[in-house]
Amino acid sequence: MADPWFWAGILLAALFFVAARLIEASRSGSGIHAGLDRLSAPVGHRLDDYVRVTVGAFFVAIFSVGGVYLTPDLKTPAEWVSWLQLLIAGCIFFRRTMPLAGAGIILLWVLALRDYDLFHLFDYLALGLGVAGYLVLEPSKNEAWRSHRFEVLRWGLAVALMWSSLEKFAFPGWFYPLVLEKPFLTFGMPRDVFIPMAGVAEFTMGFGLLWTPLIRRLSAAALIVIFTAAVWPFGRIDLIGHGLIMAVLVAVVADRCRQTRLLPRFKSAVPAIPAGLAMAVAVFMGSYWGLHRAFYGSEGFTGVASGDQATHSHSPEYPHGPVSDTGIGAPPTAGRSQ
Repeated sequence: MADPWFWAGILLAALFFVAARLIEASRSGSGIHAGLDRLSAPVGHRLDDYVRVTVGAFFVAIFSVGGVYLTPDLKTPAEWVSWLQLLIAGCIFFRRTMPLAGAGIILLWVLALRDYDLFHLFDYLALGLGVAGYLVLEPSKNEAWRSHRFEVLRWGLAVALMWSSLEKFAFPGWFYPLVLEKPFLTFGMPRDVFIPMAGVAEFTMGFGLLWTPLIRRLSAAALIVIFTAAVWPFGRIDLIGHGLIMAVLVAVVADRCRQTRLLPRFKSAVPAIPAGLAMAVAVFMGSYWGLHRAFYGSEGFTGVASGDQATHSHSPEYPHGPVSDTGIGAPPTAGRSQ
């Protein structure tokens, strides 16, 4: 909280959100929405088909990678898990079996608990629940429930982004080797300026996905640019790992819904933006550090392994490649890393 770059990032984000809200409320707002509708028309006209195909394609991709649960980061030696992913993909293409696919996603997350720490798996819970919720709601004959399917999907992604962004504040040391290896990522900024600003960008644009229609569409568009730009330096495995996120972001941009279902009067007010952002920071940071302290005690805040406990069980040599609590994913010569 004493980092001035954190507050600089929060201030910039709040200013841009306020500007976007003022534009949205003006005559220009409808024109911008119309422009986004035209650009995303091929997806927007068949949004449900798009989501089903891309989610199915994601599970085919991780089936092809093999030896993972829900993402290439979560490795498993169990070969049958990959076949479960292919079954999930097949269930998505039939409306009657889509709820089974949603249940399969939750099952994969539960299975990952055998090898990975619960706190680590929180990173993947919200997005998994959001996708599973969509797969359950989309074939529903109850239109009142079905109308919330894209909202559930968007909330799952937003919460996932906001939660995972907190690693950049809690454990910035994990990202130092990445910055040293690929210094161009910082755009010339010092390491300790770039990492908190990157965390703020991820958190605030995740927050933007929960706000008014124009703010959430512009936030999704900005995030698409960021995730797409990461494919070139990090390769196809990064594309697969972030593929589901990117697919949902495209769906948010293409969604033509102009409604704000949750607290519409509050969110339409410009002063609500800094207030809402402050509440989101308090809730998420309080939850993250509070749960971390409950799981690991006060020593866990350092990000340094204590005894047999570590937050994400990362290997010191490969800080962005998680190693499970049972040693899965460790380099052959490294053995079990904490």
